[in-house]
Amino acid sequence: MGGNVWDAEHALDADGARELLAAQFPALALDSVVELAYGFDNTVFVVDGTWAVRFPRRQMGADLFDKEIRLLPALAGVLPVAVPVPELVGRPHGDYPWPFWGGRLLPGVEVPDARLPEDGRDRLAADIGTFLQRLHDPRLAEQHGAGLPHDPMRRATPSSRGPIGRQSLDRLARRGQWHAGSDLDRAFDALLAGGAGLGPPTGPEVLVHGDLHLRHVLVDPAGAPTGVIDWGDVCLADPVLDLAFGYGAMSGRAREAFFTAYGAAPDAERELRGRVLAACLGAVLAEYAVTESRPLLLTESLASIGRALDNDAEAA
Repeated sequence: MGGNVWDAEHALDADGARELLAAQFPALALDSVVELAYGFDNTVFVVDGTWAVRFPRRQMGADLFDKEIRLLPALAGVLPVAVPVPELVGRPHGDYPWPFWGGRLLPGVEVPDARLPEDGRDRLAADIGTFLQRLHDPRLAEQHGAGLPHDPMRRATPSSRGPIGRQSLDRLARRGQWHAGSDLDRAFDALLAGGAGLGPPTGPEVLVHGDLHLRHVLVDPAGAPTGVIDWGDVCLADPVLDLAFGYGAMSGRAREAFFTAYGAAPDAERELRGRVLAACLGAVLAEYAVTESRPLLLTESLASIGRALDNDAEAA
């Protein structure tokens, strides 16, 4: 896979996507096939300005697709923010080894690309808080949780996530994008140390998105959420997996609005878990942003670390 951890196991360009779609969905015009975005697991192409089609970039991404195809149509009918709904379900073809799926293109841009001011996130906070309150309803877990894994990435366990975030910051420091030994760097280590003794949560589990971060919430220019995307990590877990978004994406009044809409702020232990997860997600996203030359994402990711630490110090 080369020296870049983000490199695909099987790269697919627009011509390859067009070929796969033409072979399996002859009704599509395919006048336009344009890459929209990619992450660790998938590459997304916009087709004919109407469809967002997700193609796995690695086996790990392909392994997650069945959950999305099963759950998203059911969730779309009960959640107050739009989610993608699989309508085009493709299969391996030719040299491409994995299934893929497409749904109607949701409007909006990723949170970092919206350049929302710190004091302009109240709508984002309230709407996503309400969204999570609905998603975490125990009845949804009862109805749709059968067969789902239980926090398989151990995201709610600080001793599991902390080293991943620390390694990302160390690599950022070597690239000149993080100040090793700075106040913020020491605060990060202090946060990890505070959570080091926490094992896996023992409270009730709910249905969670599982990877809710800055890139997986779409917003309009006013900051209102227009979609929550990338549900490959949906699982049963402690609510903190999703509530960490409140610590990384907003601060101050907006964070208060987030937890008010959700219905309750976490207790001290869950708050610590959420802050660790948010800070580590910010570190990983910042490293991705540097690797892929995405300055807006880098700025927002570094800011999210400071929010998670409740520290106004400069990150880099």
